[in-house]
Amino acid sequence: MHPTTFFAPCKLNLFLHITGQLPNGYHRLQSLFLLLDHGDTLTITQRDDGQIVHGNPLPGVPAEQDLAIRAAHALRAVSGRRLGAEITCEKRTPMGGGLGGGSSDAATVLIVLNQLWGLHYPRQQLMQIGLTLGADVPVFIFGQTAWAEGVGEQLTPVTLDANMFEKYFVVLTPHVQVPTAQIFAHQALTRDSKPLRIADFSNGAQSSAFWQQTRNDMEAVVCSLYPAVADTLDWLKQFGDARMSGSGASVFVSVDSVKKADELLKNRPENTSGFRAKGLEYHPLFAMTSD
Repeated sequence: MHPTTFFAPCKLNLFLHITGQLPNGYHRLQSLFLLLDHGDTLTITQRDDGQIVHGNPLPGVPAEQDLAIRAAHALRAVSGRRLGAEITCEKRTPMGGGLGGGSSDAATVLIVLNQLWGLHYPRQQLMQIGLTLGADVPVFIFGQTAWAEGVGEQLTPVTLDANMFEKYFVVLTPHVQVPTAQIFAHQALTRDSKPLRIADFSNGAQSSAFWQQTRNDMEAVVCSLYPAVADTLDWLKQFGDARMSGSGASVFVSVDSVKKADELLKNRPENTSGFRAKGLEYHPLFAMTSD
């Protein structure tokens, strides 16, 4: 079959609160996920010989650890089919930045192979398979702006103010790797944020009062351990309500024009990479899945 190319958008956590810890060690979260029009590009081709092949393995990442390859194996294990696939990935989302790049790649593989292999699993079933790969995978299959609870897997669609999709997000990533597990295990991590109510978000027209109650609870610990993240965040805060996404290291701020966004990127701190993006109301592959 001819190869076809698909987009795997990254995400921002517009806020991330930790509201408790479960007996199994997992943390209860509240977050708001926004998909961006920036991300990786995957080329996926069905193979009839049953092999699942990575066309361009990431340096230092064994194929069996690559989330895109693991996703293909997980889907095949559930289906019992013996079809295969070749998957290549052009990476644009920084690795280890808290932007969900690998999770999004996995979600795109699940969505595409579900169709190529003729499985036609509903969206919810794909999300359950995705959750076995990582807590961030389901939101990309869910495919729209989402209020998240539980360990991040309980997703509710929400509508953002239209002006949120007119803004340009400047995302900067310091050249450090932040291990998520280290941050979740840190004794200084806030684990008892008062839960917010989704009704307050929906009914309050996302007033400034609502946003003033929000933050990223992982930010303080990450900044204490990784000065490069703290320095980049401090620099961005000159230009707005800058925050960290996920467990970092990427930080972001929204501005009102391409000109302003490009100016920030041009003048960004040394030892950072960056991009600008706009929010997406829906994942580009949303129509490939059904309820």
